[in-house]
Amino acid sequence: MKDKIKKYLKEGLIFVIMLAIAMNAISYYNSLDLNKEKLTIQSFKLLDDSLYSVPNDKPVLIHFWATWCPTCKLEASNIEKISNDYEVITIAVQSGTKEEIKEYLAEHKLTFKVVNDEDGYYSQKFNIKAFPTTLMYDKDKNLNFSEVGYTTTAGLYSRMVLIK
Repeated sequence: MKDKIKKYLKEGLIFVIMLAIAMNAISYYNSLDLNKEKLTIQSFKLLDDSLYSVPNDKPVLIHFWATWCPTCKLEASNIEKISNDYEVITIAVQSGTKEEIKEYLAEHKLTFKVVNDEDGYYSQKFNIKAFPTTLMYDKDKNLNFSEVGYTTTAGLYSRMVLIK
């Protein structure tokens, strides 16, 4: 009986490792087409019509998501947590009207800053083709990390800590 348990644990561990490798490879492949240029946008218009100015002296995380994306819904709490400690701007791509996005945020108890990319302008500018996609810029606005697909809270924090 112990041998069977060891065998299943070993197979389970191998499966998890292979899955992690595959997911990272897919994320890397999907990120090859992203716009790798320096962040030149100085400000974004938020859902509440206020203007968010990108800080000059801090790293910034830009997160592309959509209300219709199931993976984005799973990752939303991770983005919510990191937005309490870092500069985070999220861009809701083709997710409806401002009111519809506000309802979605209220329903899911999310308070992070949101830009409504109703016509896909920002997703085209950054060459985003899959959701969610997270871009992490250093204080000089150079792209340091990108992640296409689900990212854990620990993964987000560890990357942001590495950015200077």
